[in-house]
Amino acid sequence: MLRDITLGQYYQTESVIHRLDPRVKLGGTLLYIVSLFVFGHFLGYAVAALFLAMVIRLSHVPFRFMVKGMKAILFLMLITVGFNLFLTPGEELVSLWKLSVTREGVRTAVNMAVRLVMLVIGSSVMTLTTTPNNLTDGMERMLGPLRVFRVPVHEVAMMMSIALRFIPILMEETDKIMKAQTARGADFEGGNIVQRAKALVPLLVPLFISAFRRANDLAMAMEARCYRGGEGRTKMKPLVYEGRDKIAYLCILLYLAAGIGAGYLGRFLGI
Repeated sequence: MLRDITLGQYYQTESVIHRLDPRVKLGGTLLYIVSLFVFGHFLGYAVAALFLAMVIRLSHVPFRFMVKGMKAILFLMLITVGFNLFLTPGEELVSLWKLSVTREGVRTAVNMAVRLVMLVIGSSVMTLTTTPNNLTDGMERMLGPLRVFRVPVHEVAMMMSIALRFIPILMEETDKIMKAQTARGADFEGGNIVQRAKALVPLLVPLFISAFRRANDLAMAMEARCYRGGEGRTKMKPLVYEGRDKIAYLCILLYLAAGIGAGYLGRFLGI
């Protein structure tokens, strides 16, 4: 399962999505996530799914590479769907012991599952098509107006970038520790969920030690290179909007208009 986590990884290939300005991808991803909670009709979700499929097609990233990242949140999705399915009041459809499945619960559970799937895949498209350096530059430029309120924008963007870089590293380190302990007789696959969770406890100490060691090495390397934050820093490749970025913004606006229009149309037709 650890190898299935795609968050924070970059997929190297040539595509128009890879060449877009990181600010376009950050802003587009944020608007896409917001739209998933604004669209309250299945026609709106259909437009969102079609838009996401087109972006994935243009990115040239294999779809199976994005979908395998869903395995890591499958348990969370099942919990979310279960709570919405059994704990939402409304018109009862099926009764199971003291729990009942309602029509409103089914609708809410389906909406949450669809939103969660498209949210994770949509966020994966951004991280898979944007290098950590570009992602940091894009976040810093987009958060630039917050400097008026004395917010350390560069430091915040740097921390987020380092966190994204550390995700695949920590996953790889965890996988190595698990294999080493399995070779010494540890069992991480047997037993029920509680027993598996207890078996993971011995991983925490070596994992934390490794994480702190890597963080210390990174801090020493940054200090050795005289890193002093964002004050007075310049960019070797400054971000400049090009024609394709303006077209991308236009496509995002058209998507939002189409999704909102589809939702209103569905409610008007009563479907």
